Amino acid sequence: MVLGLAAAATFAGAALLAVALAVAYPNLPEVSGLTDYRPKLPMRLYSADNVLLGEYGEERRNFVPIGQIPKVMQDAVLAIEDARFYEHAGVDYLGVLRAGLANFGEVRSQGASTITMQVARNFYLSTEKTFTRKIYEILLALKIETLMSKEQILEVYMNQIYLGQRAYGFAAASETYFGKPLAQLTVAEAAMLAGLPKAPSAYNPVVNPRRATVRQRYIVDRMLDNGFITAEQHEQALNQTLRYRPPQTTVVHAEYVAETARQLVFSQYGDEAYTRGLNVYLTVNAEEQATAYRALRRGLLDYERRQVYRGPEAYVELPGDPKQLDTRIAEALVDHPDNDELKAAVVLEASPKKVVAVLQSGESVTVTGDGLRPVASGLSEKAGPKVQIRRGAVVRVVKGPKDAWTLTQVPEVEGAFVALDPRTGAIRALVGGFDYSKSKFNHVTQAWRQPGSSFKPFIYSAALERGYTPSTVVNDAPLFFDAGSTGSQPWEPKNYDGTFEGPMTLRRALAKSKNMVSIRVLQGVGPQNAQTFLTRFGLEPEKHPAYLTMALGAGSVTPMQMATAYGVFANGGHRVAPMLITKLTDTKGRLLHEAKPLPLDEENRTLDARNAFVMSSLLQEVTRSGTAAKAQATLKRPDLYGKTGTTNDSMDAWFAGYQPNLVAVVWIGYDTPRKLGDRETGGGLALPVWIEYMQQALRNAPVQELQPPEGVVNLNGEWYFEEYAPGRGVASVGVEPTPAAPAASPEEERNSILDLFRR
Repeated sequence: MVLGLAAAATFAGAALLAVALAVAYPNLPEVSGLTDYRPKLPMRLYSADNVLLGEYGEERRNFVPIGQIPKVMQDAVLAIEDARFYEHAGVDYLGVLRAGLANFGEVRSQGASTITMQVARNFYLSTEKTFTRKIYEILLALKIETLMSKEQILEVYMNQIYLGQRAYGFAAASETYFGKPLAQLTVAEAAMLAGLPKAPSAYNPVVNPRRATVRQRYIVDRMLDNGFITAEQHEQALNQTLRYRPPQTTVVHAEYVAETARQLVFSQYGDEAYTRGLNVYLTVNAEEQATAYRALRRGLLDYERRQVYRGPEAYVELPGDPKQLDTRIAEALVDHPDNDELKAAVVLEASPKKVVAVLQSGESVTVTGDGLRPVASGLSEKAGPKVQIRRGAVVRVVKGPKDAWTLTQVPEVEGAFVALDPRTGAIRALVGGFDYSKSKFNHVTQAWRQPGSSFKPFIYSAALERGYTPSTVVNDAPLFFDAGSTGSQPWEPKNYDGTFEGPMTLRRALAKSKNMVSIRVLQGVGPQNAQTFLTRFGLEPEKHPAYLTMALGAGSVTPMQMATAYGVFANGGHRVAPMLITKLTDTKGRLLHEAKPLPLDEENRTLDARNAFVMSSLLQEVTRSGTAAKAQATLKRPDLYGKTGTTNDSMDAWFAGYQPNLVAVVWIGYDTPRKLGDRETGGGLALPVWIEYMQQALRNAPVQELQPPEGVVNLNGEWYFEEYAPGRGVASVGVEPTPAAPAASPEEERNSILDLFRR
C-alpha cells in the first residue's frame, strides 16, 4: 500500500510538474539574490560608555557561514523541517501530494515544504496560502536547486528564517533565547530553537514554556530516529533543564535619544542606514540617562497622584469558572501592556478598604491603606459607572517602598529633560516624554512652550550690558496698562505671591522672581534691544515679540534651546551647538564619521565673559536663597546655578540650571496647555527632578565654582564690571512704565530635529 501510494505520488508529481513547467517556469523571478546573498544588518546605537541603546532595521541578525554553524544545530533543523534534504532535488513529492489532498479536503494548510521551498517562499512569494502560490513555490525550489549547492541553500535558510523576538537566523536566536553563541549550544537547546520556524510566537520558550517543551522533546526524538544523536545524547537532552535569557528589552530607556540619532543618520544614509550594519556612538551616558528617565517619571507620577482619578482604562467580563479566569485576564491585558514600573492589572474584588487585582504575570496583588488614596473617588459608592473600580476593571498599580502597591493611573501630564556639557555641547541625557510607546513626540526638541520666569536671566543679561549691576535698585511696585495704552485689553501683571515689596536690588529681585522688577528692567533696556540680544543665546527673536510681556517669558522656546542658552552662562559666554553623535563605523569597524567639538575661543564667543560670570553669580543666589534654594540645601554644594519658571496660570513648570560642566533643563506641562494647579510651580514640580538627576550625575564631581574673569571687581561682597562699579555706573533705576502691547499668542509649532542639530 505504501509503495502504491508512493508510485501514485511520483506519477502525479511528474504530471503536475510537466504542466507547471510549460506554463509558469518562463515567468519565474531571477534568484540572483540568493546566489549573491547579503543579509540586511541593523543599525546599532551605543552610549558613550558602550551600552547598546537601540537597534534600527527590521532584522536582528548575525550572519554565520554554514561551516561555522555547529552540526548539532543543522541536524536539529533537518530532523524537524526536512530530514531528506540532502536526498531530494528541492521537492518532496509525497509530502506535497499529502498536503494538497488535505488542503482540498479540509480547506486548511498543511506543511510538507522542504527547506528549499521555504527559502523560495521567504525570499520571493507572499504569505497567502493558495494552490497557485504552492505551484510557484515548487518551481522556484527546483530552480534554486539547479543554481546553488545544498550547503548554500541551508546557509541561507539558517541565517534568514524568522525565529521570534526580532531574531532572524539561528545565531541571533541563540543569543536572544539563551544568551550564548551557536557553538555552545547543547542538543536540548538546539532542538528548542529548531522548533521555532513553524510558529515563533506559539513555540516561544519564554512565553509558552509548556508548549515549546512538548515540541522540543518531539524534535529530540526525531534526531534519534534519524541517527543524528546517540541514545545517551537523547537521554541527556530530555533530562536537561534549560535556562533562558529573559526577554531583551532596552535596559536603558533611551528611546527618544535613539530616535533622534536615527533621524540624523537617516538624513545622511537614507534606507541604507538600516541595512549596512552601521554602529552609531552617542554622547549620552547610560547611567545618567537611566537616572534622568527615572527622575522625570517619578516627578510626573508624583504629580499624577494629586490629580482627580479618571477611572479604569477598561472593563472586562470575567468568567465564573476559575479555570478560565487566568486565560481571560491574560487576553484582556494584551491590549493594556505594562508601562515599565506602571503595571496593568485586572481587579478581582474591590471595596473602599481593599482591592485585589491580577497582573499579566499571573501574580495577585492586594492594595490597602495609603495605596488606595489616589483612586479613592473610584472606590466610593457614589462613583459613576465609568469611574468606579469594580470586578473586571483594568487598572494601574505601581510598587513603592517596602514592596507596597499603590493604585494610580497613566499620567496625562507630560515632561521633558535634557542635560548637556556646556563646553562641548555633548548631550549627556535626554528624555522626551513620559513614555515613548505612548507618544513619539519629543518634547525636548519639538515642544514650543512659554518659558515663564526661567526666561528672566536673558533680560537681566541684556541689562548688564547697558550698565545695570546686581546692586541696581528697581521698584517692585504695581503696574497697570489700560486698554487705551495697549490698543487691546487691560493688562495688570502680578507677582506670583501677590505681594509687592518696594525698592530692591536686582540680585534679590531675580532670587525672588519679582515680575514687576523684570518688567521695569525690560523697559529700561528696551524690548527691541532685548529681542535682538536673544540671538547671543541661540534663541529666535521672532518667537519673542518685542513687548514688555517678554520680561515674563511670554514667548516660545524648546527645552533644548533653553539648555544651550543656559550653557552660554555656564561656559563663560560661548554659544555651542548640541551634539549627539560622536562617531559612526561600518560593520567591520571602519570609521565613517567622527565629530570633533570646537574649542571655546573668541570665534564662538557671543557674550562678554564678565556678563556670563555676573549672571552666574545672580543665578547662584537663586539656588542659595531664592525660589530654588532647595537645590543647594539638598545637594550640599555651592556650585549650582539656575532659575525656576512658572508661566501664567501655572500652565508650564520649568527649572533650568547648571554646574560649570553640566547644564540640565526640566519642563512639565500638558500637551494641550491647561492649568497644572494653583499651587504647582517650577520649584515644586521641575526642580525636584533636576535635583534627583544632579545628585547622581555630580556625585563624584568636586565642587567647582566659576572663577571671575578679567574686568570684574568685588566690592562689599558684590560683583561688578569695573566700569560700572559703585560711583562710576548706574546705581538706581526708577523708570516709569510705558505703554506695552499685549502678549502675542505664539503658535505651537514643530521644530525639525535636523535643523536644531545643524545650527
